[in-house]
Amino acid sequence: MAGPRRRPSLAGLRLLLSSPPSAAAAVVLVVVVLVALFDDQIAPAGANDVDVAQRLQPPGPGHWFGTDDLGRDVLSRVVLGAKVSLQVGAVAVGFSLVAGVLVGLFAGFYGRWVDTVLMRLMDVLFAFPAILLAIAVIAVLGPGTTNAMIAIGITYTPVFARVTRSAVLGVRETVYVRASRSVGAPDLRLLFRHVLPNAAPPVIVQTSVSLAFAVLAEAALSFVGLGTQPPDPSWGRMLSEGRGYIDLAWWIAVFPGLAIVLLVLSFNLLGDGLRDVLDPQQRSALQAGRRTFGGRRGRGSR
Repeated sequence: MAGPRRRPSLAGLRLLLSSPPSAAAAVVLVVVVLVALFDDQIAPAGANDVDVAQRLQPPGPGHWFGTDDLGRDVLSRVVLGAKVSLQVGAVAVGFSLVAGVLVGLFAGFYGRWVDTVLMRLMDVLFAFPAILLAIAVIAVLGPGTTNAMIAIGITYTPVFARVTRSAVLGVRETVYVRASRSVGAPDLRLLFRHVLPNAAPPVIVQTSVSLAFAVLAEAALSFVGLGTQPPDPSWGRMLSEGRGYIDLAWWIAVFPGLAIVLLVLSFNLLGDGLRDVLDPQQRSALQAGRRTFGGRRGRGSR
């Protein structure tokens, strides 16, 4: 029984990695995760090792990403800042995923007044632009990495609630759900054994996309001084510190900016690939395209 259950997942993974953008994004994300896990061993210097005599040195053999206005190694700070971005993104999206899925699950399954009350609460949060809502939450809780996680998590909870509710509405009246209900299956069993697994694909795609936005949100909050506080390294904080030296020492801002762009782009590309693989119509088209391409290549090689 274990074999047939694994084959669809492995086939989907192979199909996902057969797309060059998705494969490249997956490789980049694996590299960033490894850098974040082994940052102390990879970084050539400490995040706050000050050497004023080496301040504003351009990229070179001694400092591959140059040094900042205090003589700190930019490469080391970029490497050590990867953990902050991934940690904030993972925790914030994990919080919004759990809260949003529960809200959307109950709202879509029960409908009526439950749906009305829960989704109107989500609409209240949706009424505010994401960054302004995050700033408002931090204004109440105070600046810091932990509070930034909470603020970003609250901001993206309505997104998961809407995506989950929409998927549940399409699943709750299917034959297998109605059959389980007719034999007396309890609601919690229906929700978590039948409804949620079949409503999961759009939620998985949204998770990948939200991770990209969470990284951007953390960088934006740190940029304005509300996220990670100095002296801890943060890509957004490094951008803020380097903007005053952009003409004199461009590398202070450019390298953390490139790190943000690369990480966000990878999450977005992976999300696009997951959407194509998890959508039945798109998946069929991809599989048909692979077979057609393989057949043509085979005939050509003869």
